[in-house]
Amino acid sequence: MKHSSWKGGLGAALTVGLLASPVAVLPAYATQQTDVDVAAPGTTTEINLLNINDFHGRINDNTVKFAGTVEQLRAAAGDGNTLFLSAGDNIGASLYASSSQRDVPTIDVLNALELDTAAVGNHEFDGGFADLTDRVEPIADFSYLGANVYLKGTEDPALDEYDIFTIDGIDVAVIGAVTQETPTLVSPGGISNLDFGDPVEAVNRVAQEIEDGGLADVIVAEFHAGADGSSEDSAALPEIIAGSEFDAIVNGTTPLVDAIFNGHTHSFYASSAPVPGEEGETRPIVQTGSYGEFIGQVELTVDNASGDVLDYEARNVARTEVDDAELVAAYPRVAEVQTIVTEALETAEELGSVVLGKVTEDITTAFIGDARDDRGSESTLGNLVADSLLSSLEPAERGGAEIGVTNPGGLRAELYYDENGDVTVAEANAVLPFLNNLATTTLTGAQFAELLEQQWPRTGGVRTNFLHLGLSDNVTYTYDSEATEGSRITSVTVNGEPLDPSRDYRVGTFNFLIQGGDDFAVFNEGANTLDSGLVDREAWFDYIEANSPLSPTFDRRAVQVQDAPATVVLGQEVGFDVSKLDLTSLGSPVNTSIVLSYAVGDNEPVEIDTFDVTDGAVRIAFTVPADAVGATFQLNAPDSGTTVNLPIGVELAEFTDIAGNEHQDHIEWMAENGLSTGWLEADGTRSYRPLANINRDAMAAFLYRLAGEPDFELPEESPFSDVAFPANEADRVEHFDAIMWMHESGLSTGWPEADGTRTFRPVTPVNRDAMAAFMMRLAAEVCLDAEAISYVNPNGAPFSDVPEGMMFEKEISWLKDAGISEGWGDGTYRPVAPVARDAMAAFVNRFDDQVGSCGRYAEGL
Repeated sequence: MKHSSWKGGLGAALTVGLLASPVAVLPAYATQQTDVDVAAPGTTTEINLLNINDFHGRINDNTVKFAGTVEQLRAAAGDGNTLFLSAGDNIGASLYASSSQRDVPTIDVLNALELDTAAVGNHEFDGGFADLTDRVEPIADFSYLGANVYLKGTEDPALDEYDIFTIDGIDVAVIGAVTQETPTLVSPGGISNLDFGDPVEAVNRVAQEIEDGGLADVIVAEFHAGADGSSEDSAALPEIIAGSEFDAIVNGTTPLVDAIFNGHTHSFYASSAPVPGEEGETRPIVQTGSYGEFIGQVELTVDNASGDVLDYEARNVARTEVDDAELVAAYPRVAEVQTIVTEALETAEELGSVVLGKVTEDITTAFIGDARDDRGSESTLGNLVADSLLSSLEPAERGGAEIGVTNPGGLRAELYYDENGDVTVAEANAVLPFLNNLATTTLTGAQFAELLEQQWPRTGGVRTNFLHLGLSDNVTYTYDSEATEGSRITSVTVNGEPLDPSRDYRVGTFNFLIQGGDDFAVFNEGANTLDSGLVDREAWFDYIEANSPLSPTFDRRAVQVQDAPATVVLGQEVGFDVSKLDLTSLGSPVNTSIVLSYAVGDNEPVEIDTFDVTDGAVRIAFTVPADAVGATFQLNAPDSGTTVNLPIGVELAEFTDIAGNEHQDHIEWMAENGLSTGWLEADGTRSYRPLANINRDAMAAFLYRLAGEPDFELPEESPFSDVAFPANEADRVEHFDAIMWMHESGLSTGWPEADGTRTFRPVTPVNRDAMAAFMMRLAAEVCLDAEAISYVNPNGAPFSDVPEGMMFEKEISWLKDAGISEGWGDGTYRPVAPVARDAMAAFVNRFDDQVGSCGRYAEGL
């Protein structure tokens, strides 16, 4: 194989020696093969493209087998017919054996394997552009390509755009490009002199220049971007999400490109993609997953006369299982790799075997099944690292942090509990391998809420996925993921107090985030930003040593609360949904219950109810207590220790339609004591509807509240045929509990029907005679009022229209003698007239005055 003079402006020449070696049989996965006629032997050239992506400094016990796989595939196809390529992220987020030595061992391994060229990945910029050009490139024997990387404010290429290689007279051009999201994935300060353009547009532009200049016969595109997932049949094309970079790559890359390699998304496929504008034509598109576990292979059959690709095969080949010694003996390059790896591991062992501290249990990122690093979910590790940031940056001389924040993408390994719980330098380093500086900045409360909002992709932003920030344990918040942008965060609590939108808060984090990394743009608005002088690794090590043994905490900082009202009134029936209560980090408990309580001022919390939790979700339904003016509501999950400060305020109901009513004072008393919430109107006001008749269900609710909503056991089935008893509380009729209490307390047995059942008739208005009966029963049978119990009906009619012997005559007499009703001015009671709601308020208020030991004031209620 001959390396030509074409190198996107560098013009260096390189001759590669040939090596013929025995080859072991390798398993191939995700194979695609075309079905076309191939030219006769001697008229074509076979080109063997080997590719890796997202190697991420995997210097470990598997590196020799990784190198052996490359050499086996080289030998099988012919060394002179092979190009060894990379789609980027060779370095960065590396294992300790590489990261502790600034990834020099990884570059040495790739040099030993004679990597020909690589697209830059976002991690090649972890140390900044200057680190790439001044340190990494000079020690790499291969070229780094970035066709869409430009000097700031220009279209001038900042890196080589392509490289050209010659194989048996066939010129092969390789173009490299990196994801356009790179500015959000690395510390912006390190790339402030660069712009990142559209990778597909850049590849198309360069491919056309190569074509117009007659510079190459075959064009290969190395995109450090790819599909967001793998397909179940990895030989099939993965799902193409409209508008994604993968969509643009598959459907927008010029037909001049003959083969496509992907990276960045760690997906796995070796597929055939349709060529845009060329009906029936396909080309290979390959991504190997990550970490050198597979080698991507595309074999091209090229017509010598025309330079056209006549046929191809694409596959991912699993890392060989041949013994290391056999590989070393067979392949000189592998022998050199083994020497590099051995020295790197020995150095890392010396540096990394020091024990920093211990863990009592696994502390991990969020998992989906057996897969780690679910960046869209909260984790015990993310929260622990945020705690460490707050601890490190809290001293005034380090920035005076009040809140710690970490990004999920910065967590590259777990803290696993082994047989003795030791955490070594190598294990700690693997968690935070990026060598970020730690810094603080000032955000207002409103800006901090916006930071939490920016976990979701923002309008005008470049990130397309949700990223769950880790937060220090003094911060909790509630959210509604289905709300509109800007209104998803419904409450934030810092140090036990509601977030003050106008107050300044010092936030401590990595310089990656401080500079707006991961598209958390609000950090760019921070004030008085200070570099602490600390590097994350050293601060993290110190925290582990100072706080050993470390234990995971399973309380969630963020919980989803949906459909909760912002304000409620006393006596209001409230219902809302709570979810995302369970963490998915290893060892996380499953929440089975949650307790709702409220507290007024500094008073001790009062428990309202306990609810069952299923799959991390629960429906909360309760009645606002009558003494909850100014209260705060809280949920506590005992299994995980999660506390949810609910974004619900309590106000007194103010009715807009009672001014001038003869019973206005009584109605206002009902509101002040939580006995009536009225109706919420469309304009946000509340009405009482004083002249409307009160129905039997509402009457039941008034009496139930008046009695203090006492505990009672629900019957196994409804005693009333017209009041259904569904298992789901949300499906029950309004005032269901009050109606059941009326029956269980003996206040109402309902009406007997012809079919033998009984009905409650909940929407039937209550007459004034029946109301007298209900109230006397309440006083005697529930309140145990002595006067009501011993009441003897006096001789004589209590009202002119209530003659002696009339049904409920005794109860009406009691109502009059107890001072609850004086009747009408004409001396009548009007017993069969419906009770109006304003009169009901008067009855209830007077009852409370006269039977004062009952209901809400009774001991234990």
